[in-house]
Formats: sequence, structure tokens, C-alpha cells
Amino acid sequence: MSIKYTEDHEWVSVDGDVATIGISDYAQQQLGDVVFVEVPEIGADLNKGDELAVVESVKAASEVYAPVAGEVLEVNEELEGTPSLVNDEALGQGWFAKIKISDASELDQLMDDNAYKAYIEGLG
Repeated sequence: MSIKYTEDHEWVSVDGDVATIGISDYAQQQLGDVVFVEVPEIGADLNKGDELAVVESVKAASEVYAPVAGEVLEVNEELEGTPSLVNDEALGQGWFAKIKISDASELDQLMDDNAYKAYIEGLG
């Protein structure tokens, strides 16, 4: 299972036609302590670039965008009571939603791990 990244610091892990989406470790570090996460409604149809979630931290509120189009199948309900999971396990238990991918070719536009690391190094 490979992970792909967007320039907005979302990550996507794909298993078959289901994408699990969250924010990168870099993004959670930039946000600081996450105090609230608003996840999408199950059944919502999202286009690539649509707002998927809202993350509020002690520093700022930030939108999380859908890296690929699809239907929301599942949301991480644990984040409602424990938003700090985003800080503790950004690439694990801190995921936001799982969506059924409607256009797998959109994954080709995302960065792999090495490209993402080079991207964030370039942000200085």
C-alpha cells in the first residue's frame, strides 16, 4: 500500500478503489496542537479539490481538500473526541475519511514519498 501526497499536504493511501485520506506529518507540525476536526458526511460526493475536512489548532483553522474525487464511505469518528490523534499519528490513526475513488487516474497527479520530501524541503 503506497502513500501519495498533494501540494496542500494531504496524504492518500489506496487499497483497491478505496482511498484513506489524512494530512501529512509536516502539516500537523505546522498546525500545532489540533483541538477540533470536522469530517465530511458519509455518502457525500466530493470532487477533487472540494473541502473534505476542517482542522482547528491552537494556531489556526485549516481546510483539508479531497485529493481525488469519490464518495465518502467512512469517517474517523474517533477524531471528534480525540482530535490530538492528528498530531500523534498523522499517517495512522489520525486519518479523516475513506472514499470510494471515482477516477483512479487522479492518483497519477499526486507525489510519491520521495517527491513529497523534496517538495517540503524546498519550502524552507
